[in-house]
Amino acid sequence: MHIGLQIPSFKYPGGTAAIRPRLKEIVTTAEGAGFYSLWVMDHFYQIKGLFGEAYTDPMMEAYTTLGYFAGLTERAYLGVLVTGVIYRHPSVLLKMVNTLDILAGGRTYLGIGAAWYEDEAKGYGIPYPSTSARFEQLEDNLKLAKALWASDETSFEGQHFSAPAITNNPRPLSTPHPRLMVGGTGPNKTLRMVAEYADACNIGDWVGRDNVQKALDTLKGHCDSLGRDYDTIEKTSLCTVHLSGKDTVGSTMARLEDLSAMGFTHAIFNMPDVYAISPLETFGKEIIPAAAEL
Repeated sequence: MHIGLQIPSFKYPGGTAAIRPRLKEIVTTAEGAGFYSLWVMDHFYQIKGLFGEAYTDPMMEAYTTLGYFAGLTERAYLGVLVTGVIYRHPSVLLKMVNTLDILAGGRTYLGIGAAWYEDEAKGYGIPYPSTSARFEQLEDNLKLAKALWASDETSFEGQHFSAPAITNNPRPLSTPHPRLMVGGTGPNKTLRMVAEYADACNIGDWVGRDNVQKALDTLKGHCDSLGRDYDTIEKTSLCTVHLSGKDTVGSTMARLEDLSAMGFTHAIFNMPDVYAISPLETFGKEIIPAAAEL
């Protein structure tokens, strides 16, 4: 079982001036502790209520932040969990992902989803289409990524976007391309797109074990219908753990054992007190080595 770290909060002691050095400490400690992957959210507002925060609390732009991570690390995979399709033109997004992958030496995921934070979009003046339109945009993005990464130049005409002559120069370093991850559990659209286009899925454990298993069963059904080998899809989860609070090493390992039994091979955690650094050290000493045996 691989262990990843999501960093969704930038509200650190010391305020704005502390963000850069604290992130450096978090990221370098996490890689040294053996974390397999590092992730940030794609938001401009903070999520209301996350770790007790308000929507006006600090939030960093995702791909700029990962560019900083790329320069600080050598081994950990980097990704956005997950990119919202409404925020960037797909052609520009693919250029950003290619650039990140090159600067990171070929260790990038393109995590992507249909976006959901309507208040954020409206607050920033970003168009927020209907649910059906956003899922059509998601499929356009996935088709464009597959087409572009298969060649040096392609033309693309989707339902919502076109790119008459998009180039893949310089090509990403990941082989055969950055890993495509689709986040979410929607049974009819999201999980069907995972089966058809993605290298990985991401399912949040907050939906409950029964719903997690139901999503996996649905994904397998889509794979069977499309002729896709279910086992070729990397199953990743997103969980919150608070080792300074109610969680322990034992309870965290129990969650990992359960996830492994369901077929997950990559568990991504966020931590309310990650800036204290000690949770990362505990993961490195007591959890990551044990998880590697699952």
